[in-house]
Amino acid sequence: MPSRRQFLNVSLATTAAAAAGRLPTLAGDESPAVIANVPMRPLTAGPNFHWFGYYDKEQVSADGRLALSNEVTFEGRSPTADDTIDVGTVDLTAADPATTWTPIGQSSAWGWQQGCMLQWRPGHPSEVIWNDREGSGGDARFVARIHNVVTGQTRTIPHAIYALSPDGRFGVTTDFNRIQNMRPGYGYAGVLDPNEDRKAPSETGLRRVDLDTGESTLLVSYADMAALPHGGQSLADKWHYFNHLLVDPTGERMIFLHRWRNSPARRSDDPEFEPAAGGFSTRLVTCRCDDGSDRYLLDPSGSTSHFIWRDPEHICAWTRHRGDWGFWLFRDRTGEVLPVGAHVMDRNGHNTYVPGTEGTWILNDTYPFKTHRRQQVYLYHVPSNRKFILGEFHSPERYTGEVRCDTHPRNSRDGKTVIIDSPHGGGRQMYELEIGELIARQS
Repeated sequence: MPSRRQFLNVSLATTAAAAAGRLPTLAGDESPAVIANVPMRPLTAGPNFHWFGYYDKEQVSADGRLALSNEVTFEGRSPTADDTIDVGTVDLTAADPATTWTPIGQSSAWGWQQGCMLQWRPGHPSEVIWNDREGSGGDARFVARIHNVVTGQTRTIPHAIYALSPDGRFGVTTDFNRIQNMRPGYGYAGVLDPNEDRKAPSETGLRRVDLDTGESTLLVSYADMAALPHGGQSLADKWHYFNHLLVDPTGERMIFLHRWRNSPARRSDDPEFEPAAGGFSTRLVTCRCDDGSDRYLLDPSGSTSHFIWRDPEHICAWTRHRGDWGFWLFRDRTGEVLPVGAHVMDRNGHNTYVPGTEGTWILNDTYPFKTHRRQQVYLYHVPSNRKFILGEFHSPERYTGEVRCDTHPRNSRDGKTVIIDSPHGGGRQMYELEIGELIARQS
């Protein structure tokens, strides 16, 4: 791992560059596009653009040496079926990781928010998994590639993957073509949805996939969830889909968002399609990972957003509970709900618990503030109800909607560093922040 001196040298160089005017500044403002309160360094650099994607995946290898990254040559528009990205690694032990980017494969199944679900396979230190597409026309399908970074060998399983079990034996997934029609930017282009004319099909939905054999089992169908009324009202006339799947730390239960709309947001065969008015509503649901049974409606508010498992029994989620927006700690299969960070952690963000801190530290971020378009990345100390801002990173106005670049902060496995995506330097790239000393000092 890099020394603190290397971090500080990069951080001081960044500060000096800002003072000399070599970093972007905000329009009509003399402040730099990045304000770093802890040592930081870039992990990637142009001319191509780099990012990882979602905040709940393992980006760093088990030995702490390699960080995964997507690479693309353009920004600012939706991916088409013809657009591919490279996937690769950077060496975190190098003095300048941005010079070490090494490709390991490609993907034709990706989006700006979650990439191609690139991540390390738990329990298999040399294996990386990502989603891809193969075939064409009516024969096209989404698949997952499992690549060994030591042997260079890659094999394919016949299902795209959303999240992995903590032992890496199985993954859970859903229909990315349906997601693309219901919420563009979170699914993938290039594969028609055979059920796009059906509101709640019963033969597909949430699946478990064996990562060794590729065999899959249907756990929960759209029809299953559509049959469960919301607030006493039937959902039979709504269009249903699943999003944001995550397995618990034991691998026994999983959590997912059940979402519905008045109509699809798009149709794969009709670029002129106009959706009905209104957005989507959401319920947070848990179930068993082996057969989808023992389902529990954890948050019925209709407003759940980002969430993370704190431990096998508790989930911290941003939602509206009893009329109050905030982060709330839910205990699975019970009615216990407690506020987290009330009046301090008061904006929606991408929240995770810092490894090795026994749930006392939360890593989080914000969307861009309207006044200065900077995104905050911060730590929240649960026992003292204090917030420590790690940095603020400018997001130009062109990064909005589907093509936005959220920071999506990801912890290293030892909880000493954080990696973010940010466009503050003129295009989306990855940066590493040091948090180990701050946590040690404040704990």
